[in-house]
Amino acid sequence: MFGKKLKEYSLSKEELSKFQYAKITTSKGVIWIKLMPESTPNTVANFASLSNDTFYDGLNFHRVIDGFMAQGGCPDGSGMSGPDWNIACETKSANQVHKKGSISMAHAGPNTGGSQFFLCFVPCPHLDGGHTVFGGIEADDVKSFEVLDSIRQLDIIETIEILEKKD
Repeated sequence: MFGKKLKEYSLSKEELSKFQYAKITTSKGVIWIKLMPESTPNTVANFASLSNDTFYDGLNFHRVIDGFMAQGGCPDGSGMSGPDWNIACETKSANQVHKKGSISMAHAGPNTGGSQFFLCFVPCPHLDGGHTVFGGIEADDVKSFEVLDSIRQLDIIETIEILEKKD
């Protein structure tokens, strides 16, 4: 995680505008995430790129802490691996509030994120400003919140699709 090159994506606003939703299909059901490409463009581009390359398909939620969060995106399931690059944190951006349903980058220190992310089960204000929030479940999406609440350790991330519109 340390000493890796920082990856920067240089996508146009038009390209980024296509990254509006993540449809996370898990072994427990579907979680819809409204992404924030306007305020966290590099993080969303990284997540979208990995998702579109099927990086997350078949991985699990390797770390789940009841009353806190579910973490996934580690290719070997140990919580210690990821791609061969890191991305810079975007914690000074707008909407950096960890609330129930937020998706945020996991890391081992500033600018060490890569592929691992976590979904908050509850508000986590102690993480605000330390981890990049790049989306979240929309407030009226009861089904996605039900699936989030059912996630347990080792549940499977079947696939993540990045979409312009919620289908």
